[in-house]
Amino acid sequence: MNLFVGIDVSSEKLDTCFLNSEDHILLKVSLPNSLVGARKIKEHIFQFNELIRYDRIIVGMESTSVYSFHPATFLAEDPELKSLGIEVAVINPKTISRFKGIFDEDKTDEIDAYRIADFLRFDRFNTSLIKEEKYVALQRLTRSRYQLICQLTEMKQHFLENLYYKCNTLTQEVDTSVFGATMMHLLTDSITLDEIADMPLEDLVTLLQEKGRGRFSDPEKLAKSISKAIRDSYRLGKVMQDSVDIVLASYAMMIKAVNNQIKEISKAIEKLFEIVPESKSLLSIPGVGPVYAAGIIAEIGQIERFENEAKLAKYAGLYWKRKQSGNFESERTTISKTGNHYLRYYLIEAANSVARYEPVYNKYYSRKYKEVPKHQHKRALVLTARKFVRMVDALLRNHQFYAPERSA
Repeated sequence: MNLFVGIDVSSEKLDTCFLNSEDHILLKVSLPNSLVGARKIKEHIFQFNELIRYDRIIVGMESTSVYSFHPATFLAEDPELKSLGIEVAVINPKTISRFKGIFDEDKTDEIDAYRIADFLRFDRFNTSLIKEEKYVALQRLTRSRYQLICQLTEMKQHFLENLYYKCNTLTQEVDTSVFGATMMHLLTDSITLDEIADMPLEDLVTLLQEKGRGRFSDPEKLAKSISKAIRDSYRLGKVMQDSVDIVLASYAMMIKAVNNQIKEISKAIEKLFEIVPESKSLLSIPGVGPVYAAGIIAEIGQIERFENEAKLAKYAGLYWKRKQSGNFESERTTISKTGNHYLRYYLIEAANSVARYEPVYNKYYSRKYKEVPKHQHKRALVLTARKFVRMVDALLRNHQFYAPERSA
C-alpha cells in the first residue's frame, strides 16, 4: 500500500490531498504556504504512516517557480521524513494539465490537489533530486543577469530609435559604437549638434581625446565622420528636439545604471562559481566562458537529477517529436520548446561559441547548414546544441576535463 500526497501550490495556500493506492481519499485540507503549513503536512504523513506502514510515500506538486521551492525543499530535506524514505516529485504543470484534461470536471484548488495525487498513483513521473542550495543561489544570479541583459537590449533599441530622430545618419557614418562612454556623453550633453558641426576639426579632435582619455586610435577620422553625419542629417524643430534630448538623456542614464548592475552581478557569479566543483569541467571546453558555464550549471544542478543525456536534452527542450502512422514516417519534425528556456538559451549560445573554436563542432555545424535550403543557421545551431548536450552530460557525469580526441 502506498500513500500519495498531492499539493496544489499557490502564493498563499497549500491545498493538500492524501490518497492511498485504492483511490480512497484519506484527507483534504487547505494549509498556509508557510513553515507552519509544511510542518502540518509532515504531521499528517506521520499520523497516516502510524496506522498503516506504507511501502512508499510520494509527495507531488507542480513546479510553480518561487511558490513551490520552499515546500518542496522542506519536505525533501527534513531528516525525519527522510527516515521514512519519502519521495518528492516536482512535476511540469503541463503534464498535470494534460492529465486533468481527461476528466470533465470543475477547476478548483481542491480538485487540482486530488488530481495531482491521482496522477502519482500511475507512477509515470520522475522523482528527481532537489537542487542543492549553491545551485539555486547561482541560478538566482544567472537568471537576474539574463533579465538585465534583456532589459539592456530593449533600452538600447529605444535609444537608437530616438537617436535616428536627432541624427539619422550617425550610425551609418561612424564606425565606433554609439554606446561608448564618449559617444553617449557627446549625444546627451548640453552641446547641440549644430555646435558640434560648426566646431573646428582640431577642437572636436581635442574634445574626443579628452572625453575618450586617448583611447581612440584615429580621433581625426572619427571627428570627420561625426561632422559629416551631422551635416547630412535632417534637422528637428525646437519642441521636438527638446523632447528627443530628454528621452536620450533618460535612456543614457538607465543604460549606464543597468551596465553597472550587470557588472556587480557578474562579480557575484564568478565568486560563487568558484566553489561549484563542476565549473572547471565546462570551462575546459574551448569557447565556453564563465557566463555560459555558470548559466548551464545553475539550471542543471546536480547532473544526477537526470538519468541520461536524452533526459537532459528533453529538459532543455532540445528534442523532436516523432510523427509516424502506419507506413508513413514524417521527415519534418518540429523542435519542442516546452523545457527550461534558460537552459536552452545557454546551451545554444555556448554551442555557437564552441563551433567557432572546436573543429569537430565547426564541421558538424557546416554539414547541417548545407542540408536544407531554409532556416539554415537556426536549424544547424539547434542541432549543434543538441550534440553539445552529450558532451556537457559526459563531462559533468564523469567529472572530466574536455579532450578533443574524446569528442571525435
